[in-house]
Amino acid sequence: MTLSAHRIGSNLRRAGIAMAVLLAAAPLAACSDEGKLVLHSATGDYKFNVEVVDTAESRAQGLMYRQELADNAGMLFDFKGEQPVSFWMRNTFIPLDMIFVDAKGVVKNIYVNARPHDPTGIPSDGPVQFVLEIPGGRSVEIGLKPGDTMDHPRVGAPVAN
Repeated sequence: MTLSAHRIGSNLRRAGIAMAVLLAAAPLAACSDEGKLVLHSATGDYKFNVEVVDTAESRAQGLMYRQELADNAGMLFDFKGEQPVSFWMRNTFIPLDMIFVDAKGVVKNIYVNARPHDPTGIPSDGPVQFVLEIPGGRSVEIGLKPGDTMDHPRVGAPVAN
């Protein structure tokens, strides 16, 4: 075997190993995709594409100034620990459902069709770790009720400081 053939063979082996590592890691990446969320209600399982916000700045911005939100889209607010929270609709142009969820993924309460631009506070009615905002009325369409559950990689995950 010539030196160049040896290099080609060596490069092919490295490429094969790299491909095997990527293929092995793919299922793990799919399991930890923070852009995916599932709500489980009595009427079925409903998948949503979500943006996760978990800093004071990103939570303060939320969905303000957005003009539309797809039926299967939303924003997941992670407070990284359970606490009472309150939201408002100032500078928010679309009606939203606010789903208040504890650290175990259990829906605690739901506020349906929050009015755009309303500065009135919408409280969680107790400690929660997550608030999921989805298009207004969507929680009613899927039959979501308190006690139903939410699956997301952050649910039940250890809190990072």
